[in-house]
Amino acid sequence: MAGTLYIVATPIGNLDDMPPRVAATFGAADFVAAEDTRVTLKLLNHLGLKKPMVSYYEHALHHGAAILERIEAGESCALCSDAGMPCISDPGEQIVTEALARGIHVVPVPGASACVTALAVSGQKTGRFVFEGFLPVPKKERRERLEVLRTETRTILLYEAPHKLRTTLDDLIKTCGPDRSVTLCRELTKLHEEINKTTLGEAAALYAGTEPRGEYVLVLAGAEPAAEEAEAPTLEDAVAAARTLMEGGTPPSAAARQAAAGTPYSKGEIYRQLVRGD
Repeated sequence: MAGTLYIVATPIGNLDDMPPRVAATFGAADFVAAEDTRVTLKLLNHLGLKKPMVSYYEHALHHGAAILERIEAGESCALCSDAGMPCISDPGEQIVTEALARGIHVVPVPGASACVTALAVSGQKTGRFVFEGFLPVPKKERRERLEVLRTETRTILLYEAPHKLRTTLDDLIKTCGPDRSVTLCRELTKLHEEINKTTLGEAAALYAGTEPRGEYVLVLAGAEPAAEEAEAPTLEDAVAAARTLMEGGTPPSAAARQAAAGTPYSKGEIYRQLVRGD
C-alpha cells in the first residue's frame, strides 16, 4: 500500500510557534523532503528527532521522482520548506502536482504563512487580495507584470529579499506612484520584527539611508477603482426630463434645450418629440 505525502508548515521565524501536530508529523514520517536540509536539520534537532532527509530544492528536483517512488512503495514523507507553508512560491508545488497525478494521498499539516501573517497586521484592506510572491527578474517580464499590477484593485502581497528591496521599491514607484500605501513587514515573529505602514515614496526615502535587513513581505494597497462612467440617457429619458421642465412652466423650446445638455441628443430631436406628443 502506498504511503502518504504530508505537506508540513514550519514556523516562519519563532520556533515557539511550532504546532503540536507539526512535531508529531515529523516524528511519525519515515523521511523528510526539505527545501534545504541544513535548515531543516536545525528544526529536527530542536524537536530532538533524527530522520533521513532528501532535498527537493529547485536545482535538485530530479529527486522528485525518487521521493514519489518511495511513497508509492509504502513510506510516508513529511515535505517542508525552510519556513512557513511549503509549496507556496516554492518548488515543492511540482511534487504535490505529480503526487496527485499518481493518486498519492496528500495531507496538509497547516501552520503560519508569511504572506497571510503580514496581511493580517498590515492595516491594508484584507477582503480581497492577490499573492504575487517574488516579481520576475528578467526586465521585460518584470515590466509586463508590473503593468498588470498597476491597475489591480485588490491588495497585493509581494515577497522580497533585502538586497533587491530598493530596486523593487523604485520599480513600484514608477508603476504605481510614490503616494501608494504600502506596509513593509520584516522578520515576522523574530527578534527584530518590524511592521511599517507608509507610502512607496517614504519607504524608498527610508531605505536610501538605511540598509535593508531580513526577509520582507510588502503589502501594497490596490489601485483605486476607476469611476464608472454614467450610462448615457436614452432619447426617451431626455424627452421625459423636458416634459418635467414644461410641467414646471418652462416653455417647450427652453425645456428641450436644457434637457439636451449633457446628452448625445440635440435640442431639435427632443423638441420634435415634444411637439409630436410621442
